[in-house]
Amino acid sequence: MAGEKKGRILSGMRPTGKLHLGNLFGALDNWVKLQEEYECFFMVADWHALTTGYEDTSELRNNTLELVIDWLSAGLDPTKAVIFRQSDVKEHAELYLLLSMITPLGWLERCPTYKEQLKELSGRDITTHGFLGYPVLMAADILVYKSDTVPVGEDQLPHLELAREMVRRFNYLYKPVFPEPQHKLNRVTLLPGTDGRKMSKSYGNEIRISDDEQTLRKKVAQMVTDPARVRRTDPGNPEVCSVFTMHKAFGDNALLTEIDQKCRTAEIGCVDCKRRLADNMVAYLRPMWERRSALEQDPQQLKNILQEGAVRAREVASRTLAEVREAMGL
Repeated sequence: MAGEKKGRILSGMRPTGKLHLGNLFGALDNWVKLQEEYECFFMVADWHALTTGYEDTSELRNNTLELVIDWLSAGLDPTKAVIFRQSDVKEHAELYLLLSMITPLGWLERCPTYKEQLKELSGRDITTHGFLGYPVLMAADILVYKSDTVPVGEDQLPHLELAREMVRRFNYLYKPVFPEPQHKLNRVTLLPGTDGRKMSKSYGNEIRISDDEQTLRKKVAQMVTDPARVRRTDPGNPEVCSVFTMHKAFGDNALLTEIDQKCRTAEIGCVDCKRRLADNMVAYLRPMWERRSALEQDPQQLKNILQEGAVRAREVASRTLAEVREAMGL
């Protein structure tokens, strides 16, 4: 497979709950395209979930299966990509340990995302070794498969640069084993939540991939619109309307032009505009809902996919670790 593909990709998500439309358009739909072009390893990052959520792991296993359902319903195919759980491939942990031996503490303390999250999550005790070492584990995840391409958002670029620094240090100290992974920026469509802010589980404003039609329509009906448009007869401004922003993800150019014109001239009201948006969203998501329904009836299939994926992942990871041990004289 590798010879027919552009390169090898590793990417993952933490199992912290059901995915929302922001996750779909921010990463998952890119993954579905990438699996056709690259040799892909997609990882349920359950160890990473512990870096900020170690206190309560009661839902970790269930969230893992929910995440896989979301992935498969969106179009990931276990015959085209390796889908596995991070903790099932112990080579990640071994490489994490070995890389931590050569990674200067200052590199981790200067990481901008580390400082930002310390501020954002100031109410939680995350001053742990695991949280500080998050970039080392991320590097191990990537390098254990000798991935040469990593799809990331801009906020993850500092972590990827740290991974490249670790590669250069390892290859210099011992012998060349790892390629320097290059970023592939995700084509991100930023979607607003029902309150107009960025869609996020922490805000409670998300529309989930798994929401049924009734729930979806109710959430769309509650979305905020142009605050200056008080009455049906008031002309609106689509540029400041969350509903219009959402239309951009689910409508074609003809629809966008029509909505734009009719909103500005008050030919269409917010209720009708939301109804048309909901109709398009339902049409887009219905195939995913149908796949989800079938998957939910067969939890053993999900477990089999993860087990088979772990076997395939370990075949690659174990070869890498053999090279690493030999290079380090272990």
